[in-house]
Amino acid sequence: MICSATSSPTFVSENNLHLLPRLSPDQFIAAPKRPLRFVLDNVRSGLNTGSVFRTADAFLVSGLDLCGITVKPPHRDVLKTALGASTHVPWRHFPSTLEALSVLRTEGWRIAVLEQAPGSTMLADWQPTADERWAVVLGNEVRGCSPEVISAADLLLEIPQQGVKQSMNVSVCAGIVAWHAAAR
Repeated sequence: MICSATSSPTFVSENNLHLLPRLSPDQFIAAPKRPLRFVLDNVRSGLNTGSVFRTADAFLVSGLDLCGITVKPPHRDVLKTALGASTHVPWRHFPSTLEALSVLRTEGWRIAVLEQAPGSTMLADWQPTADERWAVVLGNEVRGCSPEVISAADLLLEIPQQGVKQSMNVSVCAGIVAWHAAAR
């Protein structure tokens, strides 16, 4: 549904979907990107990986680094949830997350690991500046990030959680981080 303060609600259907302001894949490729990347550290689920592609598309994220066992395109589960985003959101694969972090550092990226850990910075307190480029590592759905990956970070970020599980889906975390970075 699309609403504005001066008009009544307009419901989007297949017939008027073309009315939404959207970039074409070529326009996305040419558009300036947010100085944010996601590094997927051994993410098992292709559905999660595809969802992170969609989030990267929605927020004009610079790209994705898929590491280790992270499922990559053209796996059917990635394609199912990416809905085409994997064709225009830049991505690359690394055999290990530490290798990806090494390359990212040489490219001028700062490294943040999203993990509940002692000394972490709450996401609301993270204030990336316009001149900083951040690569945010999202860990395995069950184990999170390894101690070696955590040690390689410039910053540990944490999304505060108040429930019993103290855990959220990795693709949901990507959306929260992207929204926070976009709001800055």
